[in-house]
Amino acid sequence: MPFAKEVVRAAALENGVCVRPVALRRTDITTGQVEIVDVPCGATLASACPSCAERKRQLRMAQCREGWHLTEEPDLTADEPNQTQTWLAEIRADLTRDHDVAGRGEREQLAADLVAVDEEIERAGVRGKVDPDKATRRVRSTRRRQDAADLPRRPVDARTVGKAFTAPDGKTFRPSLFVTLTLPSYGRVRSDGTPVDPAKYSYRQAARDALHFSKLVDRFVQNLRRFVGFDVQYFAAVEPQRRLAPHVHLAIRGTVSRAELRQVAAATYHQVWWPPCDEPLYVGDSVPAWDHEHETYTDPETGAALPSWDEALDDLGADAKPVHVARFGVQVDAKGVLVGSADARRCIGYLAKYLNKSAHECHEPQSDTERAHVDRLTDVLRYEPCSPACANWLRYGVQPKGARDGMRPGHCKAKSHRRTHLGYGGRRVLVSRKWSGKTLADHKHERRAWVLDLVGETADRGDDTDRYVWEHARPSDPDVPSISHRLLRAVAERVRWRSALDEAKARADGQLDSSATRGRAA
Repeated sequence: MPFAKEVVRAAALENGVCVRPVALRRTDITTGQVEIVDVPCGATLASACPSCAERKRQLRMAQCREGWHLTEEPDLTADEPNQTQTWLAEIRADLTRDHDVAGRGEREQLAADLVAVDEEIERAGVRGKVDPDKATRRVRSTRRRQDAADLPRRPVDARTVGKAFTAPDGKTFRPSLFVTLTLPSYGRVRSDGTPVDPAKYSYRQAARDALHFSKLVDRFVQNLRRFVGFDVQYFAAVEPQRRLAPHVHLAIRGTVSRAELRQVAAATYHQVWWPPCDEPLYVGDSVPAWDHEHETYTDPETGAALPSWDEALDDLGADAKPVHVARFGVQVDAKGVLVGSADARRCIGYLAKYLNKSAHECHEPQSDTERAHVDRLTDVLRYEPCSPACANWLRYGVQPKGARDGMRPGHCKAKSHRRTHLGYGGRRVLVSRKWSGKTLADHKHERRAWVLDLVGETADRGDDTDRYVWEHARPSDPDVPSISHRLLRAVAERVRWRSALDEAKARADGQLDSSATRGRAA
């Protein structure tokens, strides 16, 4: 017989209820009433919470659908700053003045206060930083590589909507594109994605391409906009192929010829200008040690300080070559898609197919050969530098950017080194800013408002900062019910909402049918 808690969990999953709710204690400072409120965990992976992950996936699908076939330019007008935001900016101004004239000891405390105020400004609904740091940027020659095709550069028009075409029968339509870009081959592979000859398979190139794949996609979009002459907008999803190399699917608004897409993909590359990292200088237990007195890493035998990251970059002369050059493969798939068609629905489902899975869950190994392929790739990724701040630079005789005590090669905590990410550490969903003119939170709010309007109810959001006080409640607190009790309560509420929504839909359909009948009779 099944356990009771598993039955409750199954009922929660069947009704789309979060199985890992976060308990919050809400206190009404006006009446003194205290209530335990469950908030969904908001997980994006089905392995953590299937209900929340599916809800996130459906939200992304709605975002993709709404921006793909726009006929008018999205409204990007920002809201006027409210009183709270202006008040926080004034506080930030006073702290900035005090920080600039303060002494060394007081500056540290004021710096912490500045960080806290910046967090409050962000929570108040302000995009970006009010006082961004001016980072130093190394400038290198922008001359194109001799082995890359030249691309004509056209003035980029502010237009984001695709061109309209008129058929002979007078019907107007605006087609869009579904594009797939892949990485080059690293060696022959079988149908299951494993290499025919692992000894000849270039695992290092595969690892470096995966680490820098997000930069390559950004470069492709930049080149495409300059080449076609309008502000191309896209909704993209990155996922691994069966051979474990990442590839990207892009829903592009408007049309571009297949020949032009192939030309842009062939001319797109990303160069990595880092210190040499092909041959390690320190292996095994012989690794640089941290000098507490001078706060630097030193050679384990000579005691000499290792060159810093900036010093290592300064040593790169004018004739230096990039450590790695990432490029796309020759395979570029593109198909035209019309709004409301079956192809559009299939493509949107394909874009969101693996969004609720981590990279290693998209193609789980089924044989020892597949598992060995994953092991070889993760072994290379373990010691491959992922960023200037990666601890693996110590293995190549360079101090990482922002070096600190406790860094060890092979133990970088960046997610690109994890087996679950297969080298790709960027965002799985890439959305251009002018895709729909709305943030993901805006889409979520609209979907929620539509349901409330259809049902005819108003939910108590409980976000009145002047009335309620929120705090986290621990599961061991006496006033927090058991997880089974909370799930049962959530299931009952979910069933009530679903019944009310079904009844509202039936009433709306009945009204539409009756109005259509009256129209035909008239």
